[in-house]
Amino acid sequence: GKHRIVIPCLGHFKEEYEKVSKLYMNNKIRTTRYTLLNFIPRNLFEQFHRVANLYFLFLVVLNWVPLVEAFQKEITMLPLIGVLTIIAVKDGLEDYSRYKMDKQINNLLTKVYSR
Repeated sequence: GKHRIVIPCLGHFKEEYEKVSKLYMNNKIRTTRYTLLNFIPRNLFEQFHRVANLYFLFLVVLNWVPLVEAFQKEITMLPLIGVLTIIAVKDGLEDYSRYKMDKQINNLLTKVYSR
């Protein structure tokens, strides 16, 4: 295992550094878009910004109106569900590969030179 450890030479400023460092974020790299909790809502939000997905959603909603119903209700939902599922799986796999790359970069061994 490679590790990335940064140990600054603080000398007599160590107590001040510990007090101030709690106010700031750490320096870990994070390029992922999703977490486990926000994957489904955020992915659906991003997918419905595409005009094609809104069109399919409009057809599904329109087909639930009895006067305008052209097909069975379940059949009109299949293209939308299929497209949303395929894109969600693709986005999830891409985000997972970004997560693995971030983890690899954050665990690299780093040398710190001081004066």
